Amino acid sequence: MRTVIIGYGKMGRAIEKAAMERGHKVILKIDKYNSDQLIPDMIGGADVAFEFSTPETAESNVNACIDAGVPVVCGTTGWTDRLAVSETRCKETGGTFLYGSNFSIGVNIMFQINRWLAEVMNKFPEFSPSISEIHHIHKKDSPSGTAVTLAGDISEKSTRIKNWTNEHTDDPDILDVISERTGEVPGTHTVTYKSPLEILEISHRALDRSVFAAGAVMAAEFLKEKTGVFRMEDLLKF
Repeated sequence: MRTVIIGYGKMGRAIEKAAMERGHKVILKIDKYNSDQLIPDMIGGADVAFEFSTPETAESNVNACIDAGVPVVCGTTGWTDRLAVSETRCKETGGTFLYGSNFSIGVNIMFQINRWLAEVMNKFPEFSPSISEIHHIHKKDSPSGTAVTLAGDISEKSTRIKNWTNEHTDDPDILDVISERTGEVPGTHTVTYKSPLEILEISHRALDRSVFAAGAVMAAEFLKEKTGVFRMEDLLKF
C-alpha cells in the first residue's frame, strides 16, 4: 500500500516503522510544519492515510482525507464529540473511515469483556465500578480515549451508572475515571468492581507503543477495497 501519515510524532514514527516492515510505502508525512500539503493533489495517490495528530486538528484532517477519496484510519482521541459528523460525511460521499480509540488487540478484547461484565454486574448491586488509567506525561488528553470508551460502555450497559467523571465522586450513579500521567508509560487501564468483601478487576497493560502501530497497520490493510464506516470490532469479527 501507498500510505500517508498525518501526525509525525512518536506514534506516527511507530506506524511508519510497522508499515514498512509489512512491505508498505510511506509517500508523505504531514505534521504542523507542512500541513498545507494535506490536499488532494498531494494525498490523492495514497491507498490509505493514518491520522494520529491532535484533538484540535483530527476532524479537519479526517475530512480532508474523505474529501480526497483516501481511506483513513484515525487513532486520535479527545475529539469523539465530533466523530459522528465525520462518519456521516464519509457515508454521504462513499468514503472509507475506521476510527479506533485504541488499536491494541488486547484492549479491543478488553472492550468486549467490559461490555459483557457490565451487564452481568447489574445482578450484583453491592459491587461499585471504577476505572483507572495511567499514561506517559506527553499524552494530550485526559482521560484517555480508551478510558472514555470503557466508561461509555459501562454507562450504556449498566442499569445503575448514569454517567462518568474524571475525578473521585461519592455519587453511586456516577462512575469514577481516575487518570495518572507519569514517566513514559505506554498505557495501563483497569476496570474495578469493589464490594465490601471482595474486588474484581480486568486490566490491560501495554508494554510498548508498537502494539498500537501494528494494530493500526492491520486496520489499514483491512480497509482495502472497502467503503463505509468501520471500527476495530469489524476487523476482529467480534
